[in-house]
Amino acid sequence: MALSKDLTGAVPAPSDVQPSVPPYWAEAKAELMRRDRIMNKLIPQFGDMHLRGHPDPFTTLARSIVGQQVTVKAAEVAWTKLRTLCPKMTPSQVIKVGAADLSACGLSKRKTEYILDLADHFKAKRVHADQWSQMDDEAVIAELVQIRGITRWTAEMFLIFNLLRPNVLPLDDSGLIQGISQNYFSGEPVSRSDAREVAANWEPWRTVATWYLWRSLDPVPV
Repeated sequence: MALSKDLTGAVPAPSDVQPSVPPYWAEAKAELMRRDRIMNKLIPQFGDMHLRGHPDPFTTLARSIVGQQVTVKAAEVAWTKLRTLCPKMTPSQVIKVGAADLSACGLSKRKTEYILDLADHFKAKRVHADQWSQMDDEAVIAELVQIRGITRWTAEMFLIFNLLRPNVLPLDDSGLIQGISQNYFSGEPVSRSDAREVAANWEPWRTVATWYLWRSLDPVPV
């Protein structure tokens, strides 16, 4: 899956990005640097850089679907065309545009269906976006994966980039696994079990550690 390491698959419009620092970020950095010798070396390399959230749930999920299994560049092109076609990026607007025009943005037939299904879920209130901030991580994931095209990976990216949850460990993310391999195992292959063992030392700040491992592979967030 394509991942720009600071966004689930595509480049945001400026209004999509929340510039404020997550409230737990400074504490998490200090704790990770104290506990973990790799983090102690890695975190200072990126100064005041931090995770930037993307505030609208529907837009965040639509963007993640556009970005699945394509390059970041291809996702950027498709997303730009989609935002031009649907400047408000509301479920109603997406449904009104329809499948033919969505496909013309460069989306496959399947992705077009996924985005329309996502829009229908939001419009019909079959998801409880207004309650997600009060729900625990697994409850949000369980609701999201009921939508076509939303995998556990997509849901975990949503937890990180929209809800700014501090303790997400996306084991299906290739960037996380590669970052652990390079930083903790000298480039040797890493199993999910290995990743869990390393990440046990990051609790309850696994999101923050994951973000810095992404940075170690891709220093500048897209």
